[in-house]
Amino acid sequence: MTYLRPRTLDEAITDRAAHPDWMLLAGGTDLLVSSALKPHPPGVIDLFGLEPLSRIDEQPDGALRIGAAVPYARILASAACRRELPCLVAAAREIGALQIQARGTLGGNIGTSSPVGDSLPALLALDAEIDLASPRGRRTVAYAGFCTGYRRTVLAADELICAVRFPPRPAGLRQHWRKVGTRRAQSISKVMLAAAAVVDGGAITHVRVALGAVADRPIRAAAVEAALAGGRPGPDLADAARTALAGEIKPIDDVRSAADYRLHVAQNLVARFVTSLA
Repeated sequence: MTYLRPRTLDEAITDRAAHPDWMLLAGGTDLLVSSALKPHPPGVIDLFGLEPLSRIDEQPDGALRIGAAVPYARILASAACRRELPCLVAAAREIGALQIQARGTLGGNIGTSSPVGDSLPALLALDAEIDLASPRGRRTVAYAGFCTGYRRTVLAADELICAVRFPPRPAGLRQHWRKVGTRRAQSISKVMLAAAAVVDGGAITHVRVALGAVADRPIRAAAVEAALAGGRPGPDLADAARTALAGEIKPIDDVRSAADYRLHVAQNLVARFVTSLA
């Protein structure tokens, strides 16, 4: 197996285009766990620590850009992330143990695209965009359209994930994140909720509701968002959100949890989010 460690982003882009079947190594938290169960890749391109992919930048327009190779520990330590992206910070805090947080990267979670990836619903709730690069040029894709199915994305074989861009947040945005698993810590998610809303004059004027571990990919709950838009937070609106969600999702049923349980928990999480806005 051949190992490459690019020194520049341009070199990484060239290496990826030359070897589209090689494994991209970020933190290695997925690659190493499965190494004994899967055939070895023909080669590895190691991106961990590559400087252009390892920055957290506050941009002039108020956007926040997090490099694909930034580990979760740095997101947790970032004052800008704690101030602007508490939803993402809350997710990062519950990803594995300290060792995983020190190595695991946001770009790795996005590239693996598991439906139980803890950071992914937060990207939906915060309208994140993914910066991609290849020898053909750069492009930006809304994360809402990035996943196309179970561990499938729009990422081309010759492309690298460079960064995640979080557009400026609406004034007064309140962010919420909750994970339910078998244990309080270091567990694979059964259900995740990431949500964000603005309440102005007693009514919800902006809302995003995203769920993880209930479908073949992280999803936005569009019917729930429609039910909440313009509503006044309280028990009646929480019940409306429960009903909307029941008609919108058909949770997966697997070894970790039953579909009925996932729906019940997801409804509870959505209802609690709504009442928390009152």
